[in-house]
Amino acid sequence: MLKFPVFRAMQSRNYRLYFYGQSVSLIGTWMQRTAVSWVVYTLTHSSFMLGLSLFCTQFPSFLLSAAGGVVSDRYHRFRVLLVTQIASGVQSLLLAGLIFAGWYNVWTILGFGVVLGMINAFDVPARQAMVYDMVDDKENLPNALALNSSMVNLARLIGPAIAGFILHKFGYGLCFALNAASFVAVIISLLRMRLPAYERRVRTKNAFGDLKEGFRYLRNTPSIASVILMLATMSLFVIPYATVLPIYAKDIFHGNAATFGVIDSFIGLGAITGALYLATRTKSTEASRKKILRTNTIIFGIGLLCFAYTRWFPLAMVFAVISGFGMMAQTTITNTIIQTTVAPEMRGRVISYFAMSYFGMMPVGSLLVGAVSQYAGAPNTVFAEGGIALVVVAVFWKYLTAAKSRSAANTATVKSINTDTSWKRTARL
Repeated sequence: MLKFPVFRAMQSRNYRLYFYGQSVSLIGTWMQRTAVSWVVYTLTHSSFMLGLSLFCTQFPSFLLSAAGGVVSDRYHRFRVLLVTQIASGVQSLLLAGLIFAGWYNVWTILGFGVVLGMINAFDVPARQAMVYDMVDDKENLPNALALNSSMVNLARLIGPAIAGFILHKFGYGLCFALNAASFVAVIISLLRMRLPAYERRVRTKNAFGDLKEGFRYLRNTPSIASVILMLATMSLFVIPYATVLPIYAKDIFHGNAATFGVIDSFIGLGAITGALYLATRTKSTEASRKKILRTNTIIFGIGLLCFAYTRWFPLAMVFAVISGFGMMAQTTITNTIIQTTVAPEMRGRVISYFAMSYFGMMPVGSLLVGAVSQYAGAPNTVFAEGGIALVVVAVFWKYLTAAKSRSAANTATVKSINTDTSWKRTARL
């Protein structure tokens, strides 16, 4: 398998271990996400509560992601990641216990979602930044990030399908218990890695100073700031269309939990197809990545426009695949552009802003989509989101069609953290 170009990042032992362990864990994560959405909608029959459940899981990540980025840059990322994975497993185990005991209601589930969001605020910056450290040949970094996206979307393909079957046959508790067990795989993979000895750096700034330095860096790097801003806009208005999928499954297609799992799986199928396409690209430039982002956002919008009013389930699944293919680029390409241009000393903090643009806008968008669909209906809401995706492309067209980044970038000079002098990044806009 390692001989194929699509898997060239797997030549790195540490990344290979991470990929296998995280793949198992992510399947469990998607099983839990599917179960949470279905339980909340079953208990409340409210699209607003669906949005609120996503808000509770993701908004704490927005509030704390900047702090998570500082922690990722200041401390040993391996230990940070190990702690967050153990904490996530404990959260799932406790929730499974309450479900089996019958001591739960919608507010219990939302409360555990808040806890998970707080954990993810520190997990995501450390995990994403560590990918760079796991890859031996840095030329394979874009391939590793594309494989990461493939991993996530393969889990999205498998996890909801398994969850739909389990929810229909065995109930909620087993989904949460299997998710808790899945964290064992990623913890074992982390413990088996052979990482260089951690060298503690002398810090002349406090955590707040590091936070301000990260913001200044982002402000002076428009090539990174533009793509993060575009992701934030898509995360607020378009990507939260998934909030209303239980409504499609139950009320529009007259199905059950298994139907919901199938819809989510077809979206995952489209996304993993797109991610594997990225992974096969042996060489890619910033211009080609922006072209993919532009094209896929258009595909995403058209897919949602077609999916919105389709009542024949097989045809709707075709449009679900198309939507998933387009949606894939939003996070994968953004992450690739960031990881291949950011100064190493700023990696954790800039990735935290990437996480904030996604995890921060998504929950607000989920609330917005849930509230709008309560009055306008799910099909009208999804159709509007497809139109907004096309508007976003038009707004960012100049950036997406530029032959070269308007930031001279890649030439950031980050001065020694043993001094009080600040860094400067030369840029032309």
